[in-house]
Amino acid sequence: MIEFIQQYLGSVIVGAGVLAVVTAIIVNAVRDKRAGKSSCGGDCAHCGCCHHAQDQK
Repeated sequence: MIEFIQQYLGSVIVGAGVLAVVTAIIVNAVRDKRAGKSSCGGDCAHCGCCHHAQDQK
């Protein structure tokens, strides 16, 4: 097992770093969503990006 870790130590470190960055992005997005800081205001009638607003035109 120690030989395996020594052989792939670089890959394990890079993988752990990528996992940490992805986790931080997800946690930040969830916190922003709970705090009401999302990009969508929830008023689709006045939103130019939503498919609901385009359907009403």
